[in-house]
Amino acid sequence: MERLPSWIRQHVAAIRALLVLTAVTGVVYPLAATGVAQALFHGKANGSLIEKDGKVVGSALIGQSFEGNRGYFQSRPSAAGDGYDPTSTSASNLGPEDVLDVLPVPGAKDEEGNPDEGRQSLLTQVCARSKAIGDLEGVSGARPYCTPDGVGAVLKVFPAVGTPARAISVNQACPAQPFVAEYQGVKVECGKPGEDYAAGRTVPVRGNVTDVKVPSDAVAASGSGLDPHISVAYAELQAPRVAKTRGLSPDQVSALIKEHTTGRSLGFMGEPAVNVLELNLALDSRKR
Repeated sequence: MERLPSWIRQHVAAIRALLVLTAVTGVVYPLAATGVAQALFHGKANGSLIEKDGKVVGSALIGQSFEGNRGYFQSRPSAAGDGYDPTSTSASNLGPEDVLDVLPVPGAKDEEGNPDEGRQSLLTQVCARSKAIGDLEGVSGARPYCTPDGVGAVLKVFPAVGTPARAISVNQACPAQPFVAEYQGVKVECGKPGEDYAAGRTVPVRGNVTDVKVPSDAVAASGSGLDPHISVAYAELQAPRVAKTRGLSPDQVSALIKEHTTGRSLGFMGEPAVNVLELNLALDSRKR
């Protein structure tokens, strides 16, 4: 039998290798890996799903919102899609220098014809959340670089270099009262929507807040936007409200927090944390 030309033999060998590797890496290995995972880590392999009364209510690995229900512990904020969206996991990509709001212009519309809503800086988002949580929990929501009305305490000073001649509280839209009356002898003005203050010097004002009651994880989203845990400090801050709403004693709620607090990873990494969904489910099963 006449031998096939070398170029044909090479192609046949390549096709054989392709079929073998496809079978091994595309069929055998995935089936083996899936089988081992199901055998050794069945719950985790299926998404660490949590059930209540035979129905899946969430995952121990993905946070969810309990906003608006005073009888539940609240989760930390999320920047994933509309919130806790596994298909849009992300952070806000805003950094500590993002302190200037874009004030909405009354009567103006965006490109889609919707009313202009402006844009909140990361600082104002943190300030607004801290104020809202403080109001909800009955504590002070004050924190450094935040105004009493919950926006970033930031001035634009003109000229950018030299003796100030004008100062504007750029995150407080007129006719709001500026959070400080004067800056270096110059009267502080409220911000006018649509006015360009880019040429001024940006001056964040720390204020005299020294005792911050609202923990940082209550006002800042996690990197993934899906974190299901909150700090023990944030859980303890919410405990009196939850206990009062549910008719439980503070000691009962504190005991549940301790039961659902996980330690540091490997005993030394990170901080103890509380899984919000698991804690809320434990509250639902608790009899008064």
